[in-house]
Amino acid sequence: MSSVSSQDLLITTPQGRLFATRWDPPGDDASRRAAIVLLHDSLGCVALWRDFPAELALATGRCVIAYDRLGFGRSDPHAGKLDRHFVDAEAHGGFRHLREALQLERFVAFGHSVGGGMAVACAAAHGAHCTALITESAQAFVEDRTIRGILAAQQAFQSPGQLERLAKYHGDKAAWVLSAWIDTWLAPDFADWQLDEDLRRVSCPALAIHGELDEYGSVRHPERIAALVAGPSHSLILPACGHVPHREQPPAVIDAARHWLAAVA
Repeated sequence: MSSVSSQDLLITTPQGRLFATRWDPPGDDASRRAAIVLLHDSLGCVALWRDFPAELALATGRCVIAYDRLGFGRSDPHAGKLDRHFVDAEAHGGFRHLREALQLERFVAFGHSVGGGMAVACAAAHGAHCTALITESAQAFVEDRTIRGILAAQQAFQSPGQLERLAKYHGDKAAWVLSAWIDTWLAPDFADWQLDEDLRRVSCPALAIHGELDEYGSVRHPERIAALVAGPSHSLILPACGHVPHREQPPAVIDAARHWLAAVA
C-alpha cells in the first residue's frame, strides 16, 4: 500500500534476534496515538499477515508493528521446546524486549489465535502501558473443538508438500514451528491450560473478535474473554467466518478495530 511506509527491524534479545516490521500511515497524527502491536498465531509470522497491517495502519491512523516470535519467520531459531507457560512467557520475554527497543510507552495489543492469548498476557503484564486489547480467534482455554482442529491439521500436514509450504515462511525452522504448535497443545500437562488469571488482570478496554465457524474454538472463548477482563469489554461474532477473520473478512475486522479504537483509545 503506497500511502503507508514500512520499515524492517531487528531486535536483539539475550535469546536471539527478533525480526519486526513497522507500518506508518501518512501524516503526523500517528505519533500521538498508541501503536498497534500484532502477535501472530501458532504457524504465523510477519509475512503471513500479508496486507492486513498496512490496511490497519491506514484505517486507524496508527503505527502498526508486527514481529516474528523467536523460532518463527525471519527471527533466530528457538533453542528449546515450548512448555505450558509459553503464552504468558511471551509477555515477559520477546514482547518486553520489543517494547523496550522501540520505546513503546503506550501500545494496543492485537493478537490472532494463540497470539490473542499472548496479547491478553501482554495487557495483563504491562498494565497502564496497554491502552486497549483486541483478540481475534483467541483460545481462552483448551476446548475439545481446539483439540479436534489440531488433530485434523496434524493429519493434513502428513500429506506431501505441506511442510515445504510452511518452510516458505519459516525456512529450516519449519519442523520446529509445527512441533511447537501440535506437540505443545496435545501434551497432557497442557490440557488444563487457561487464561483466566491473566484475563482478570486486564484493566484496559477489550474487544474479542471471533468467527462463528471457527474450527479451533467455539464462541465460548470470546464470551469468556469479555466476561473476565476487569476493564470494559465487547465481543464481536462474525457470521459465516472461520479461524482467520483478518484474511476471510478483512473489511469487517478493520472497520470494527477502527471504530472501536476511536472510541476507547
